[in-house]
Amino acid sequence: MTNSARHIPVMLNEVLAALAPKNNEIYVDATFGNGGYSEAILNAAQCKVIAIDRDPSVKTRADELKKLYGNRFEFRAGAFGEMADIIDIPVNGVVFDIGVSSMQLDDDFRGFSFSKEAPLDMRMSMSGLSAKDIVNQYSEAELADLIYLYGEERRSRQIAQKIVEYRTKKPIETTTELAQIIYQIMPKHSGQIDPATRTFQALRIAVNDELKQLERGLEGALSCTKPEGRIVVVDFHSLEDRIAKNFFSENSDKKVHVSRYKQSETESIVSDKLLAFVSKVIMPTENEIRINPRSRSAKLRYAIKRKEL
Repeated sequence: MTNSARHIPVMLNEVLAALAPKNNEIYVDATFGNGGYSEAILNAAQCKVIAIDRDPSVKTRADELKKLYGNRFEFRAGAFGEMADIIDIPVNGVVFDIGVSSMQLDDDFRGFSFSKEAPLDMRMSMSGLSAKDIVNQYSEAELADLIYLYGEERRSRQIAQKIVEYRTKKPIETTTELAQIIYQIMPKHSGQIDPATRTFQALRIAVNDELKQLERGLEGALSCTKPEGRIVVVDFHSLEDRIAKNFFSENSDKKVHVSRYKQSETESIVSDKLLAFVSKVIMPTENEIRINPRSRSAKLRYAIKRKEL
């Protein structure tokens, strides 16, 4: 089985509908991963895709697409938060798939999943501060704040206290070791979300600076898209979704009901907002959730830039 078959792009049909690829246009896949969105966009129209990813392990897959699509596909290494520097030409659309990819979760050595024994790493770029560094070096207060802020974990202080207590005996080195510490505070129960989920989420977000990356990435996308260009965001939890929702809201006009009798008075008003349209949140279908359980928490939002200011 190929990587493409194993890793199903989330909400692919909805992403393509929102992005609306057209011939001779240029699109950015800001989170290349296993290339599912990039390949689908390239197949949807005779367009070009510029893909971005900071994970060096995706190079093999990027090389595959380069061989298949030639000059229509280009890969640029880097984090999407650096989009303003990476993308040096105007483009017609940008798509983001925020968070850890299925490919990273399935890699036993990356340390993203608490269900597999692995070094406590979680670095998408495979460089810099790791989750192991954080759990062994941060103070109890810093750990508690991080787990609460990024994981929205109500028992963050108890978890932080238990982590600090444990590491006085030995360093915390593996994913399962950390998970077992958390289970001392919140035991696992069949049929319920694993108690380690929120803490692992918090560490992953902190290690990869994901929220700041998203904020900078959206700003970069807005600056590099042409008039009538589209920005599409697929995210998987409330912190990311709040950033996308607020960003789109802040850059578009508030919807105000105006009487049709006063329409002539308002026609001359020119907005200084960059976005002409912002979608409502779009959720995956029940059928997709059944086929691809990873999609169950996904949310899609997209926006369209104004024709001209």
